[in-house]
Amino acid sequence: MLYIGVDLGTTATILLLMDEEGEVRRTIAKAYPLYFPQPGWCEQDPIVWWAAVSMGIKELVRGYDTSQIAGIGVAGQMHALVALDENDEPVCPAILWNDNRAQFQSDYLNNEVGRQWLSAQTGNVSYPGFTAPKLLWLREEEPQIFSRINKLMLPKDYINYRLTGKHTTDCSDASGTLLFDVRRRCWSKSMLTICGLRENQMPPVFESYQPIGTLLPDVARELGLPASVVVCAGAGNNAAAAVGTDTVGTGHCNIRITTSGTILVSNDTFMVDEHNALHSFAHADGTYFFMGCMLSASACNRWWMNDILKTRDYNGEQGRINTKRLGHNSVFFLPYLMGERSPYNDPNARGAFIGMHLHTSREDMTQSVLEGVAFAMRDCLDIARAEEIVVKGSTICGTKVTPLWKQIFSNVLGIPLITTKVPDVTSFGAAMLASVACGAWPDVRTCCNTLVNTAELLQPDRWTVSLYEERYDIWRSLYPILKPKFGRMK
Repeated sequence: MLYIGVDLGTTATILLLMDEEGEVRRTIAKAYPLYFPQPGWCEQDPIVWWAAVSMGIKELVRGYDTSQIAGIGVAGQMHALVALDENDEPVCPAILWNDNRAQFQSDYLNNEVGRQWLSAQTGNVSYPGFTAPKLLWLREEEPQIFSRINKLMLPKDYINYRLTGKHTTDCSDASGTLLFDVRRRCWSKSMLTICGLRENQMPPVFESYQPIGTLLPDVARELGLPASVVVCAGAGNNAAAAVGTDTVGTGHCNIRITTSGTILVSNDTFMVDEHNALHSFAHADGTYFFMGCMLSASACNRWWMNDILKTRDYNGEQGRINTKRLGHNSVFFLPYLMGERSPYNDPNARGAFIGMHLHTSREDMTQSVLEGVAFAMRDCLDIARAEEIVVKGSTICGTKVTPLWKQIFSNVLGIPLITTKVPDVTSFGAAMLASVACGAWPDVRTCCNTLVNTAELLQPDRWTVSLYEERYDIWRSLYPILKPKFGRMK
């Protein structure tokens, strides 16, 4: 049998066709635009997502025996506000994860409602990119639009609705709304009340691997697929990527470097760190995970290469760096180009280069950008370690993560890094969830342990690790010093 995995990303959808042995038969990418109607805002039209997915599926299955396609799993960008009216039409563009218009509302939730209360209700504190503060913004700034909301969902849930006609979500994606009681895996009635929502406006919540329905007859005809194709609840993109890299079980870790960057540490039991510096979310296998999210990861590298150095030769530029200089760089870079989420929750944070002198080279600056992102990941990993979770190694995935950057990550974090055989881990994880929903595997862990294979293992260099310990100690002292100034930089 064959399974389709869909990764509904911020700038493109990646679709993958997988067989029952875990072999990838084909991948398709469909790009689409972002809209920035005002500074700090970021929106997309959900109709564009459906166009990308429907066209992509038709291309993906072309030439295959479609009677063999058993299931579809969809993973998607998290936190976006997708609101439908009584006719199931979007009442407004989707407000995305990187939209910061709800800073005032997020501050209200943290400072007036209270971080401790929020943590007790949801397992998390508020960030401007989460769904709940966006709903408060919509209620206060666009009350006519807010009053038309009949159903609230997340990006991948909209695709599942178009496929099946069912309003649903899953535990992992719901965890990032600040409307969900993560420990109890249900909607928080108290948070719904604060945001002016009724429980019947929220979709039923499933585990990621559970089936939610089959294709609508007219959709099946449009896509050229059997109406019997099972659609599973799917997952938030980071949870799906964790499945696609076998990041299940306490202490397993995955680093995902895309526009943003995440470090996810799975845990069989629900936990909250002392200061809620990391997100505590439900996992796609029915357990939980800690996650640190930095807003600018590969975005920093892209900004430095494309906008500052005016080059797209990433490998060539990084090839000029002498690897003997790793751990010796005197230039430090703070990667907060869009503010920062974990562990500081500071939208006013800014990027900075520190430590230049007359002999500083172009290569030093490039190296510092790569190191700054790795140091920020170390910030998050150390919080998980403080909770006595032992992380002995990690998988790493994402865009433009070069061998040099992997080497820097391994030495800064002090752990081995694994690259898996399938690069498109999010869509791969989504397809794996679909296979579990179809009964091909008894559970997610068995599926992961069987289908995910290692392509490369990179070990840290002990001497370079010790050098980076000193560099990291300097680096992490810089943000607290500069924080009072960041708020004055408009």
